[in-house]
Amino acid sequence: MLLLWAVRMVRTGVERAWGLALRRILRRARRGSAGIALAGMALAVVLQSSTAVGVLAVGFAASGILGVTAGIAAMLGADLGSALVVKLLSFDLSELIPVLLLAGASMFLKFENRQIRQVGRILLGIAFILLSLGMVAQATEPLRESAVLPQIVSYLRGDPLTAFVLAALLAWGLHSSVAALLLFASFAASGLLPAQAAAPMVLGANLGGALIAAWLTRGAGLPERRIPIGNLIFRGVGAVAALILLQVAPQPLQYLGDNGGVQLVNFHVLFNAALLILALPLAGAMDRLTARLLPTPDSDGAGPGYRSSLDHASLSRPTLALASVQRELLRMAEAVEAMLRPVADVLESGDGKRIAQLRAMDDEVNQRHTDIKLFIARMNRGSLTEEEAKRGLELTAMAIDFEAIGDLIARNLLAQADEKAQRQLRFSEEGWKELARLHARVVANFQLALHVMVSSDLSTARQLVSEKSVLRRMERESHDRHLARLRGGQAESIETSDLHLEVVRSLKEINSLLVKVAYPILTENGDLLESRLAEDHPSNKLMI
Repeated sequence: MLLLWAVRMVRTGVERAWGLALRRILRRARRGSAGIALAGMALAVVLQSSTAVGVLAVGFAASGILGVTAGIAAMLGADLGSALVVKLLSFDLSELIPVLLLAGASMFLKFENRQIRQVGRILLGIAFILLSLGMVAQATEPLRESAVLPQIVSYLRGDPLTAFVLAALLAWGLHSSVAALLLFASFAASGLLPAQAAAPMVLGANLGGALIAAWLTRGAGLPERRIPIGNLIFRGVGAVAALILLQVAPQPLQYLGDNGGVQLVNFHVLFNAALLILALPLAGAMDRLTARLLPTPDSDGAGPGYRSSLDHASLSRPTLALASVQRELLRMAEAVEAMLRPVADVLESGDGKRIAQLRAMDDEVNQRHTDIKLFIARMNRGSLTEEEAKRGLELTAMAIDFEAIGDLIARNLLAQADEKAQRQLRFSEEGWKELARLHARVVANFQLALHVMVSSDLSTARQLVSEKSVLRRMERESHDRHLARLRGGQAESIETSDLHLEVVRSLKEINSLLVKVAYPILTENGDLLESRLAEDHPSNKLMI
C-alpha cells in the first residue's frame, strides 16, 4: 500500500506542478504518429503512469483536439514510457532515500510557493517508492525458506495461463501496472520467483495496465472511448502472442540480465518497445477497426436527449418541489460546466465543429432556466412558508446566474475563439499561459460551487468566496503583464490584445457569478452583510 500510495504521490505532484505544460505538450504533438508517440512516452515518464496519459488523450479527443489514431499512438508511446519508469525505479537507489526525504519534506513543509511544495511532494513520493521496495524485500525474506514456496513456483511455471490472468487482475486491482511490475521484479530479485515463472506475469500486468485506462474511461462518449479500447486490443494481442511464443520457443531471459529482477524489467521494456514498433504503423487500421466495433451513434451534435428533473406532481408539496428544483439546477450547472471546460482547448485549436457543438449546448441551458423559473412561479401560487418562498427565490437567482454564465461562454468566449481562428491569430507564449491558468482556476472554482450547492458546507462556501479576490488579483497581474508586452512591441500580443482582454474579463465575470452560489449560506450564518463579510467574524479577511 505504501508503494501504491507513493506512485500516486509522484503522479499528483507532477500534475499539480506542471499540469498545464504537460497538456500543452500533448496538444502540440498531435500531428504525426511518431511525434505523438514520443510525446506520450515523455509524459508517461514524468507522470509515472501510462493510464494518466490515456485519460488525458480521451479528454483531448472529447474536445476535438486529438483524433483517435493520434490518441492510440500516444498511448502506445506512454506504455513504453511507463516501462522505462519501472526500469529506472528498479535500480538500487536506497542510499538516496535520506536525501530525498530531507529535501522533499523541507520543500513541502517550509515553503509557501505551490511549485516548490509540489516538487517536495514528488521527491517524497520517490523516497517512499524506494523505501517500500526495501520493506517488501525484507518482509518476504523468510519466505525463501518456506516449504510451500517451491510448490507455488512449480505450479505457476506449469500453468502460465493462470499466472498471466492473476497478474492482469492484480495490476487492474492496484490500478497501477508500475506498482505490480515493481513487486514482481522485487520478488524475482530476492529469489522468491524465478524469471521463467514470472515472465507470463509481466505480460499479464501489461494487459492489466491497459484494462485500467479502458475501465476509468468507460463513461466517456464516442469516438474518444475507442482510444483506450484500441490500446487494449493492441496490448492484449501482443501479450497473448508473446505468451504463446514463450511456451513454444526457448526462453532467452538469461541474456537480459544477471539476476531475475533485472531480467524481468528488461523483458518488460523489450516487450513494450517491440509493441510500439509493430503497432504504431497500424494505429490508423485500429482506428477503423474500433469504429466498426464501437460505431459513433448518429447525433445532431446537441448532446444527449433532454431530461428534466422537475416533478410537477410535487407542486402541492413545496418541500419535494424545491428538492426537484435543486436537482434540475444541478443538471443545469453541470451542462454549463461541460460548456466551460473545453474553452481553453477551442481557444487554442479554433476547431469550428467543436465550437458549434458547445454553442448548441446553450440551448439546453436556456431551456432548463426557463423551466425552473416557470416551475417556481407555479409553486408560488400555492401556500408557502416564508422559508420556502425565500428558498425558491434563491434557486431562481442561481438559475439566472448559470444562464448568464452560459451566455458568457456562448456569446463571448466562443466568439473570441471563432474570431481568433478566422483571423488566424496566435496568442503570445506568456499570454496563453496566463489565460490557461485563469481558465483552469475558474473550472476548479466551478467544481467548488457544485460542492457548495450539494453540501451547503459553510467552510467550502467561505473558500469559494475567497476565490473572488484570488481571481481579481490574477486578472490584475495578467493585465499588467499584458500592458508590459504591448509596451515592448510584442507582435502577437498587439494582434490579440482585444481578444486577450475580453477572455480575461469574461472569465472574471463567470467566476463572480459562481461565487454568488455561496452567498445564501454565508448570509444565513451571519458572515455576509450585503457587500462584504461581517466585520466581527473570524473569516472577515475574505472580502467580497
